[in-house]
Amino acid sequence: MEGIIRTSVCFFCHDGRGSYLVSKRSQNCRDEQGAWDPGGGGLKFGEKIEDAVRRELREEYCTVPIEVEFLGYRDVLREQNGILTHWVAHDFRVLVDPVQVTIGEPHKCDELRWGSIEEIKNLGETLHSQFPVFFDKYKERLV
Repeated sequence: MEGIIRTSVCFFCHDGRGSYLVSKRSQNCRDEQGAWDPGGGGLKFGEKIEDAVRRELREEYCTVPIEVEFLGYRDVLREQNGILTHWVAHDFRVLVDPVQVTIGEPHKCDELRWGSIEEIKNLGETLHSQFPVFFDKYKERLV
């Protein structure tokens, strides 16, 4: 099977008191427009994984991490515009100061929202297709 392999970082920001951050994808995003998801992005050539987390945090949420915890990785097989992709997603739980968090890429993000895991699962709005897999895989560590 032919396809493209990509590497990404996915980070689920929290405030240390049980609230997690999600962002609503804008209509300008590559896919899953209008869905809520944690932050993330692609790894650049030569970039270290944790450096990518820090860069993406600055770009997306205008903040720096207080603590970065590696959760694990996921293999994400998708078809995007007729092209098969295999994403190796490196997942992190990241402590941030909520006061510093703001939308850094308004062309990609319509809104930010904080909530407990249960509140996020039950938003009543579309969650990113990978969120259920993420929640299931890391449920023991998302406290």
